[in-house]
Amino acid sequence: MRFLVTNDDGILAHGMECLCAAAEPLGQVTVVAPDREQSATSHSLTLHHPLRPVRRGERKWQVDGTPTDCVMLAIEALMPERPDFVLSGINHGQNMGEDVLYSGTVAAAMEGLALGVPSIAVSFAGGDLRADVSQLREQVKVLTPLLKHLTSLPSFPADTLFNVNLPPVPADDVKGVKLTRLGRRAYSGSVAPMKDPWGRSIYWIGGGEISWTGEADSDFRAVQEGYVSVTPLHLDLTHYDALKGAERWWRSL
Repeated sequence: MRFLVTNDDGILAHGMECLCAAAEPLGQVTVVAPDREQSATSHSLTLHHPLRPVRRGERKWQVDGTPTDCVMLAIEALMPERPDFVLSGINHGQNMGEDVLYSGTVAAAMEGLALGVPSIAVSFAGGDLRADVSQLREQVKVLTPLLKHLTSLPSFPADTLFNVNLPPVPADDVKGVKLTRLGRRAYSGSVAPMKDPWGRSIYWIGGGEISWTGEADSDFRAVQEGYVSVTPLHLDLTHYDALKGAERWWRSL
């Protein structure tokens, strides 16, 4: 089995090292990852300058581009054979609810799916990474059997990627794995007004308070309870229920 591993935290990230360690017992790992952090780049492509992959070892490249660039470049140019799976992560932080719309980690898996390769995104829902590095390394023994299960499914769901979130607890305290749906999260106070050295207004986006809502089988509830959350996602954003009820709100122009 051939794996393409990428991320949005950069090629030197601890999470990528852990994901490779989890995948190596299952097959051959090729790494193509950004040369720097690309968090919240979503599904962006680099169109206005050429990409320069730099070889950093056997089956390992760093790219001066986004996670989506890395997946496209790996599959279309760098790998002699197409991977059987794209694995993205382990992201340093959760990717639940609306986070999946911003996440470079999830976008890399989406790009793999768009190119016809089954894909899995993996995130660690820890807070302070420096305090959680040891817990992150422990997740390898949780993740390897999960990857083995997902990649050996007799029929990997068509046009679907799996979004995995690991709870921020020691591996021995993980209660199990739950199949979940996306929750809903809202930020408040996420725009911080400041002044630059010349007194001009600037704004820093990030931080703030997070509140969650969702059904009992939501991703954030599983993680809060100490379970690994596995959420199937697909690229089709069509609201089919709205189409079915269109006679209530749509009329021909």
